[in-house]
Amino acid sequence: MLSALLRILLALLFMMIIPQKSDGQFEQWCIADEQTPDDELQTALDWACGRGGANCSRIQRNQPCYFPNTVKDHASYAFNNYYQKFKNKGASCYFNGAAMATELDPSHNTCRFEYLP
Repeated sequence: MLSALLRILLALLFMMIIPQKSDGQFEQWCIADEQTPDDELQTALDWACGRGGANCSRIQRNQPCYFPNTVKDHASYAFNNYYQKFKNKGASCYFNGAAMATELDPSHNTCRFEYLP
């Protein structure tokens, strides 16, 4: 009995921690896959910030998302910006296998990763 009650309480706590949209869908961000080599991330980052149309101004020097100054971190910001901007027009979080979706907000310090419903 106590074990079942504990499981129910843990499930309720988990549901309260994970942000959920009003329609029951979970919030999602798009980030670089840590398994992807830097050269592949850089290619996808260049595309996202170029032809892809992501706004990459916040990962430039002296901007809030410049640090940590790694390909993975900059790619994560660019991938997410692209994904949030275009997901309602059919864009995916794929980037040739270099990205993955997460329900954990990747924002850190003063660098805020946008989420758009």
